[in-house]
Amino acid sequence: MDKKIYELIDGSREQFTADLARWIQVPSVKDDKAPGAPFGQEVRKMLDMAMADAAAMGFAVRDFDGYACDITLKGESDEAIAVLGHLDVVPAGDGWQVDPFGAEIIDGRMYGRGTSDDKGPSLAALYAMKAIKDAGVPLKKTIRMILGCDEESGWEDMAYYAAHADMPEVGFSPDASFPVINTEKAMLHMFVSAPVSAEGLQVKQMQVGERINVIPGEAKALLAGDETLAAAVEAYARKTNLPYTAEVTAEGVWVTAEGIPGHSAYPEGRRNAIGMMLLLLKELGVKGALLTLANAYGMEHDGASLGCACADEVSGPLTCNMGILHLKEGKVIATLDMRCPVTADLEALRDAALARLPGFTPEVVDMKEPHHVPAESELVSSLLAAYHEESGLPPMALSTGGGTYAKVLKQGVAFGAAFPDDEDLAHQAGEYADLDKLMLSMKIFANALLRLAQ
Repeated sequence: MDKKIYELIDGSREQFTADLARWIQVPSVKDDKAPGAPFGQEVRKMLDMAMADAAAMGFAVRDFDGYACDITLKGESDEAIAVLGHLDVVPAGDGWQVDPFGAEIIDGRMYGRGTSDDKGPSLAALYAMKAIKDAGVPLKKTIRMILGCDEESGWEDMAYYAAHADMPEVGFSPDASFPVINTEKAMLHMFVSAPVSAEGLQVKQMQVGERINVIPGEAKALLAGDETLAAAVEAYARKTNLPYTAEVTAEGVWVTAEGIPGHSAYPEGRRNAIGMMLLLLKELGVKGALLTLANAYGMEHDGASLGCACADEVSGPLTCNMGILHLKEGKVIATLDMRCPVTADLEALRDAALARLPGFTPEVVDMKEPHHVPAESELVSSLLAAYHEESGLPPMALSTGGGTYAKVLKQGVAFGAAFPDDEDLAHQAGEYADLDKLMLSMKIFANALLRLAQ
């Protein structure tokens, strides 16, 4: 790679850090639609900031009515290499030791929601494009960064962009991990509901979870009962060695289950607070729909009791997460987020799950097919070469249960920015980005883009 590009990247650290801090300080969580702001005012503010920064760098920028933007570095031809990132973030959630939107830097790490998913990697890729532009390197192909605003929810942004612009065919999304993720599992998302039972333990209130793709770290429920019930909760906590607490109030007994939050695609090492609560309620004598969920889901993350456990050699085992459990208007409402092997039959998995949930009605069922780019493709081999050259680390193609914008491309993969030894912090309290590693990612992105566009 051109020595000038290295110099430009190394010299950009201070400005990059300041820009990233500004981006993190915008709480761009999806909210109610407003004129010109289809995903809420904060997301619109973040999009405007990103576009202004890119324009100040000298790029051509287009706004797609608040759904997304694109940023272009023109080459000799109109054929474009895509870089797909997102500006929206999941809610901060509980358990932070610092301000989740404060962009505080401690020991070379910037803390905040979006530092790793996906503002930090997206801005690093933008700075890589800037270094290529400022170095005056001639390109045969155009590089086009597309920044979306609805990745953490329904991907309405990509649908809108594809309807109003020519979507490139080849590219990568810096929204996962290195070396290269060339296989993304299929997804099966379900919202199910059933009437609350009048028998057994009475659950008076419970509203757990905000997003289907987040492993909830805390679950609270108001139960009908007194000191005797609270003592039973404490006894169950001792028996299971799990963190439950109970507080007796005039309303009843407030029970709390403390889990370990995370991204639903990566349940290993996490603990779903909804599952904890369901098993406690079963122990306390709950009946009906909540007992059904306790038996069919519990604290599993492989879908076994739902009749959905499966795996294949290409993409590994199915994972299952319950991200939302609400009691509302006499109904139990729950979500299931399954990340399914490439070879899985999604309709068969749906039918199997519903068969284990008698009394539940499927309110919403959303299926997304898997995505795979052969490891021997020019795209994958080019990215692996760039990664190895800049990091010195072994190159290999991986699979994931996570879903990235790479799926909207005919040949798209996830590429960065987490390294193999990094903590998995997506959607968790304490999310941070190591600034040294973001600077290294910047060099990897620049190297990769030159390989693809030259």
